[in-house]
Amino acid sequence: MAEKKAKPVAKQEIPENEKPVGTVVHYYTKLGVAAIDLTKGSLTTGDEIHIVGHTSDFTQTVDSMQVKNKKVEKAKKGEAIGLKIKEHARENDTVYKVE
Repeated sequence: MAEKKAKPVAKQEIPENEKPVGTVVHYYTKLGVAAIDLTKGSLTTGDEIHIVGHTSDFTQTVDSMQVKNKKVEKAKKGEAIGLKIKEHARENDTVYKVE
């Protein structure tokens, strides 16, 4: 029997003005909150972000975020943040900062 080859998934084009800052590690469906590990750069309230994954692709403004259940205005590389998002995200989605 012939083996079927998987179709290659088209890699999404990310604009040059977007820089990766982190990864979604968990999404809390009932709360609409994403847990994000910041692996590069920083995020500040008011920044525009773009979340991209296998089935996710949306942009939004960072209205508020939390680090260890405390509201913060800025988070830097190495921190884990909680962020209220407007659409469903999935683990391993990439978070880009729109510059």
